[in-house]
Amino acid sequence: MGNIRQTNIKRIALRLIENHADVFTKDFETNKTLVTKYTTIESKVIRNRVAGYVTRKVARMKVY
Repeated sequence: MGNIRQTNIKRIALRLIENHADVFTKDFETNKTLVTKYTTIESKVIRNRVAGYVTRKVARMKVY
């Protein structure tokens, strides 16, 4: 079974990919700093979840 993510995490991640698709990579650590740079998320848990979802989406986009 896969992970189920909250709608707000998906919404933020997809908006980030939409606006800054060329910046994000397959590396989680890099994406974590980029999410901090482009958003005002203060919670470490939410930031990491958004960065993880962005990483997954970017990795899937690069395959196809």
